[in-house]
Amino acid sequence: MTDDDKWITVDKRSKKLVIRFRVRGYQKQFFIASGMKDSRRNREIVRLKRDAIATDIVLGRFDDSLESYQFTSKVNIPEIEKTTEKYKYNLAELWDRFTQYKTSFVEKTTLAVRYRAVERYIEKLPDCSLQNAVGCRDWMISNISLYMAYENLASFKSCCDWAVDSKLIPDNPYAKLTINKPKKKSSDDYQAFTIEQRDTIIKAFEINRKHSCYTPLIKFLFWTGCRLGEAFALTWSDINEDCTKIFINKSCNMFGIKKGTKNNKKRIFPTQENSKLQSLLLEIKPINYKKTDLIFRSKTGAKLNSDIIQNFWNEATGSNGHKYPGVVRELVTQEKIPQYLKPYATRHTFITWAITYGISPDKVALWVGDEVTTILKNYCHPNVVDASCPDF
Repeated sequence: MTDDDKWITVDKRSKKLVIRFRVRGYQKQFFIASGMKDSRRNREIVRLKRDAIATDIVLGRFDDSLESYQFTSKVNIPEIEKTTEKYKYNLAELWDRFTQYKTSFVEKTTLAVRYRAVERYIEKLPDCSLQNAVGCRDWMISNISLYMAYENLASFKSCCDWAVDSKLIPDNPYAKLTINKPKKKSSDDYQAFTIEQRDTIIKAFEINRKHSCYTPLIKFLFWTGCRLGEAFALTWSDINEDCTKIFINKSCNMFGIKKGTKNNKKRIFPTQENSKLQSLLLEIKPINYKKTDLIFRSKTGAKLNSDIIQNFWNEATGSNGHKYPGVVRELVTQEKIPQYLKPYATRHTFITWAITYGISPDKVALWVGDEVTTILKNYCHPNVVDASCPDF
């Protein structure tokens, strides 16, 4: 159910669909009876009436007498029924069927992340009927980023192409509703912290009363350039006995699903004897542990995910709706570091300074599980500092 569908309910006494809503500036709740039983087709008719009311409210021409919104026109209803009869299913229903069909062909993580993301956007659409395809496109262009509108329209088109081939709908209303792919804007995707800023962040975690338990994870990310999901999936079976070798061969997403690394590259990260990284691993290694135990967990013992790290790195929202700054966000507010960078900047910081410190790109690429071309393209011209490199 979308937020707008909260307008539409079934009256307990009449068992018929009704519209209930409030308008800013009016104390009372407005009520309109449709006189129609609850069915998919009738809900489409009621939604059209709801959309007309919502449009009038936005345009400042709301009829508070409700006379113009009554379900009394016998002429209009058959015309609406003719329109809705062309498509047996709406976009949400087709996407659900399309996702079920794709279950046998795509990874669980793709279904859980990408397909679920499209589903969430469909749930936000004011009207996901196929006859409103143009309206859906226009709504997305106005309410979400152009890039996501482009991606969603491509997904809708693929879904409806499949539905046509499967004889579920007669034609694809999204076939020609494409938009030009937006050019990517310059971003901070490959920016890094300075060594001094890195150490400031680590120190802030160490002394933070609420989030100090995450210090080992933050150090590990900064000192290895490991991807977040790879760190979340690490177990003690992936570390040799003296903690001089780290085997990275799997990853974990926000849904807790383990899979291979981003590019399916298995690798070994070498840890020097008596290094900060080796000392860290030996320090946090439990005396009694199981090989299958995760190395890093949340403060409550739960599996880590991107939402948890976002809460303690950037900000968290309390049950009262108040936002609480994370450690790094607070450092920016206090002007102890000049700009906010996402948690993934830990990886970019390691790669940038490894290159700056003189380690060859092919060796760095091997350590972090990336392509040499990517390293050469994005990290061989670091602009973090102009001064000489501190002790890395």
